[in-house]
Amino acid sequence: MFVDKATITVKGGDGGNGCCSFHREKFVPRGGPDGGDGGAGGNVILEATLGEQSLQSLVYNRHYQANNGPGGKGSNMHGRKAPDVILKVPVGTVVTDRVTGELFADMAQEGQQIIVAKGGRGGRGNPRFATQTNRAPREWEPGEPGEEREIVLELKTIADVGLVGYPNAGKSTLLRAVSAARPKVAPYPFTTLHPVVGVIEYPDYTRITMADIPGLIEGAHDNVGLGHAFLKHIERTTLLAYVLDMGGVDGRTPWEDLTHLREELELYMPGLSKRATIVVANKMDLPQASENLELLRAELSHELFEIIPVCAEAGELGELKDLIRKAVEIRRRSPFDF
Repeated sequence: MFVDKATITVKGGDGGNGCCSFHREKFVPRGGPDGGDGGAGGNVILEATLGEQSLQSLVYNRHYQANNGPGGKGSNMHGRKAPDVILKVPVGTVVTDRVTGELFADMAQEGQQIIVAKGGRGGRGNPRFATQTNRAPREWEPGEPGEEREIVLELKTIADVGLVGYPNAGKSTLLRAVSAARPKVAPYPFTTLHPVVGVIEYPDYTRITMADIPGLIEGAHDNVGLGHAFLKHIERTTLLAYVLDMGGVDGRTPWEDLTHLREELELYMPGLSKRATIVVANKMDLPQASENLELLRAELSHELFEIIPVCAEAGELGELKDLIRKAVEIRRRSPFDF
């Protein structure tokens, strides 16, 4: 199950209480105060990892609490700090406070950590309150409570290439053809219900990630169809690859599809449609495909798009992989500011 949004409650451990104690030992008169400090409570930490692909592991248990710090003891024995609770989240997770809307972090780097609920400080024992005029203090401090908050985790897929297209345009078939990913393929719309990431591998061991974004339709920016649930996964892609059905199987023309798709991206996030783009003219084995390709080129003659005719089902990809690599490497040298 793919989960790209989760709301959880996190609480840091409470600090341990300080101790009020006096040294008692034969032949040691007036031993004085010797109560230890309480230990600090554990923190709740989020860590970004490439080993997770969704937030599924966090939806079954929505409450996470670190251990409390142990209290201090006599003979100046201090409580140790309680262990932290570390929750693994996928790279690309955005963390916000549900109540205030405050952005905590954008977990964009492997190994990045952030404390979302800090443990409470341990209380001081009675030796901390000793003065020249009060050599036998009976004061001590309780531990401070740990932070508690409700946070929203939202995953925005990070990939080099995002496949954008109408349902049934052949995006999943194309991903299967260029990578080892095996998304579901079937002759009906909305076969893909969550983003699937594949890796394109080259002979020199270069690797490029490609995300199959579920099919968009008109009105997606208003949350029609799969709408906002998956438009957000396009935000972080370096290169947009529009996959067009050149056979016009669903009664639409390829250039109309491209226009509508770009409009939806622009309405969802201004400037998104202007990101580096290639056009994948798919299903070139169908009738009318060659004629539609010429018409598409005429319609886009004023644009600087690369148009690559392919037949993903037959594995006929032409120069697609080489052009993707060239475009992505250019963007890596001058990365987009997300």
